[in-house]
Amino acid sequence: MKIGPIEFGKYPVFLAPMEDVTDYSFRLMCKRYGADMVYSEFVSSDALVRNINKTLEKLTVFEEERPVVIQIYGRDPDVVSEAAKIAEAGGADIIDINFGCPVKKVAGKGAGAGMLQNIPLMLEITEKVVNAVKTPVTVKTRLGWDHNSKIIVDLSERLQDCGITALAIHGRTRSQMYTGEADWTLIGEVKNNPRMKIPIIGNGDITSAEIAKEKFEVYGVDAIMIGRASIGRPWIFKEVKYLLETGLSMPELSFDRKLSCLKQQVTDSVNRLDERRGILHIRRHLAATPLFKGIPNFRESRIAMLRAETVNELFGILDKIKLDFAHEIQG
Repeated sequence: MKIGPIEFGKYPVFLAPMEDVTDYSFRLMCKRYGADMVYSEFVSSDALVRNINKTLEKLTVFEEERPVVIQIYGRDPDVVSEAAKIAEAGGADIIDINFGCPVKKVAGKGAGAGMLQNIPLMLEITEKVVNAVKTPVTVKTRLGWDHNSKIIVDLSERLQDCGITALAIHGRTRSQMYTGEADWTLIGEVKNNPRMKIPIIGNGDITSAEIAKEKFEVYGVDAIMIGRASIGRPWIFKEVKYLLETGLSMPELSFDRKLSCLKQQVTDSVNRLDERRGILHIRRHLAATPLFKGIPNFRESRIAMLRAETVNELFGILDKIKLDFAHEIQG
């Protein structure tokens, strides 16, 4: 499978773009555990064009994480195309246009998934971005605005006609947000449409290696994208790739190995920001991780972990959890 000049193996597995999650330190961690391609947090085109420092920081790319996608969003064709040029100059391997973010502050203003209510403008933006840069341009979107407007099959053809090099589809409508189950049947319909020539990337509810394998086999997608299931669990990419490449389930990584991974995320987050903001940022990952699931009487330790304000305090709590886990195994 190829996106522009970039070649991937038989079963590419990508890290999905997630706001306030897929900063470069997390992307690097997922890359180390086997992600074939990683996406930035979504970048406001308006803020990028206005040279807002916090937004410009999102363009930071390391050689070790390549290929890396910079994802942009906006609703003004001229502004989005100008932002694409800035992302290209910043070193993006691929530029992705976000037509799928469902949150009110984005979709409610007509950007992200809000574009699903204004298809002519969506197509105008896409074509203008494609013509503005030499870097491959892709799109990420949803099935439609709501249950009564699942337009993705027709929309996919029209986006392809604009010149994009791949299309990622989240198997929910905007109205669903992140609730209910992702519907992959329409993703499969897009992939099996003989008029579609570009790679189709499936996204939604991939939470295990077994589910990832099923999506490839049942729906025939060219690649899959893992989002929320990677939060607090970047090693999921290693599990998925192992099963896809060998047909066997990967031997379980040790508790120590997984805990070391989370501690490295803490260190990376603090180094990227500062101690206070770095710990606040990483709490989402610690709260979501399945590593501590099943540990007896964990509630107090969890509360302490999420209230910790210094690295020393947090690592002390994590080390105690490790000790308690060891005692539980031995007992």
